[in-house]
Amino acid sequence: MEENLKQQEKNQNENEEIKEMGQLTLEQGKDRHKIHLLSIIGEIEGHESLSPNTKTTKYEHVLPKLASIEDDDSVDGVMVIINTVGGDVESGLAIAEMLSSLSKPTVSLVLGGSHSIGVPLAVSTDYSYIVPTGTMVIHPVRLNGLVIGAPQTYEYFQQMQDRITGFVASHCFASQEQLEKMMMNTSMLTKDLGTILVGSQAVSEGIINEVGGIDEAMKKLHQMIEENREQQKEGNSEAEG
Repeated sequence: MEENLKQQEKNQNENEEIKEMGQLTLEQGKDRHKIHLLSIIGEIEGHESLSPNTKTTKYEHVLPKLASIEDDDSVDGVMVIINTVGGDVESGLAIAEMLSSLSKPTVSLVLGGSHSIGVPLAVSTDYSYIVPTGTMVIHPVRLNGLVIGAPQTYEYFQQMQDRITGFVASHCFASQEQLEKMMMNTSMLTKDLGTILVGSQAVSEGIINEVGGIDEAMKKLHQMIEENREQQKEGNSEAEG
């Protein structure tokens, strides 16, 4: 009876976590690794709240959770599911930097799309996948609202774009020059600058590691967790010796 109540409470907590933050802990697989599932969906919300009708990923939810994962020895790895149209640059980069600095093995999977600031998020993990129909859109930084047409404004735009392309280039096989060229492409988007990459194109450009779905992504993460454990065992043995 007590076990049933605990299980019901656990299920209720998991359902609430999925509902509120799109997150879940997976630990029922045959490998018995404890994996935290983080979903980045809709629009990355910044310092201002978006419309209640807009699907968002709130960075004030994600950052503390990632810190908790880093501090939790029971969590073996992180799976990041991405389907985002982009959003706030500063918030997106903050999440990407946090993901890239985790000591736990991490894998990302692009489903649907990983547009704009979603590109740094997709490459911030140790290994990345994209489904065959998944898309990535690389375009220049845009700002909403009043923009002052002054040299300092354009310098700020350039600085922000350099931060994005620099981060992406340092976490994938594409060069910063290559990314900037795709960002400023005028031949693909009718109403904007930029480049759309679909599935294997993102892999051939060196941005994503491999084409695959959840099966491949989960297998890769389990493999990385086992390799990480072996490295830790070897490190402990050397320290004792």
